[in-house]
Amino acid sequence: MSDSPAATPILSTTDGGVLTLRFNRPDKKNAILQSMYSALADSINAAASDPSVRVLVIAGGTDAFSAGNDMVDFMKAAQAGGSGGDSPTIRFMNALAAFPKPVLAAVNGLAIGIGVTLLLHCDLVYAGENARFTMPFVNIGIVPEYASTYLMPRIMGHARAMEMVLFGEPFTAAHARECGMVNEVLPDADVEARVAERAKKLAQQPPNAIRTCKKLMKRWTEKTVTEAIPIESFHFGPMLSKPEAQEAIGAFLQKRKPDFSKFS
Repeated sequence: MSDSPAATPILSTTDGGVLTLRFNRPDKKNAILQSMYSALADSINAAASDPSVRVLVIAGGTDAFSAGNDMVDFMKAAQAGGSGGDSPTIRFMNALAAFPKPVLAAVNGLAIGIGVTLLLHCDLVYAGENARFTMPFVNIGIVPEYASTYLMPRIMGHARAMEMVLFGEPFTAAHARECGMVNEVLPDADVEARVAERAKKLAQQPPNAIRTCKKLMKRWTEKTVTEAIPIESFHFGPMLSKPEAQEAIGAFLQKRKPDFSKFS
């Protein structure tokens, strides 16, 4: 089945045991709304217990995987107290982190913020040559989320993780692969076909063996990831109301350079 592209910012299609969830706000670079997190969480949780779904694919568009949170929508939710354990964002995080079947990501164009950290919870990530990744958390006066403060040093080492987090500078798909975040870098036009081929092959593998392998591979980190998500959120939420974040987010919305010179 598929939804009308004009009607929903998350497109859902199923083919041959492969469920594809696609960000579909091209005019906003696939920036994620709270309603999109809810839709993703519901679809992922349903797929977890659906035996007809053997593989999950997360995809975006040709020039943007996801620009991260829609800042206007995100700040409204934060001001309304929507950053707790039952928030749409946390529901999505927990659903994807706990998903028992293989998860593949097809990344083209921009991947920013949670558009990057969600990839740490995918099992296989394929990116286009022109994909660009950014983790701007410190730049906007907050901390990384989605257990990335645990997973990133584990994947790439402390020094590389700190450089990505502290500077928040864009990096290429080639660098993401070098750091262990991406499995393969391909010409942009070939990414989706490669992911479809890999997903189809996985969907034809013995399903119990696949699920058990994933369970064992994640067993040694699962508890820490589960602990890290709320701990990061505990710091992340209050930081949004602090002067540093207010200055950074205000500057972003006003399209100006933030000024942190008055903060200590």
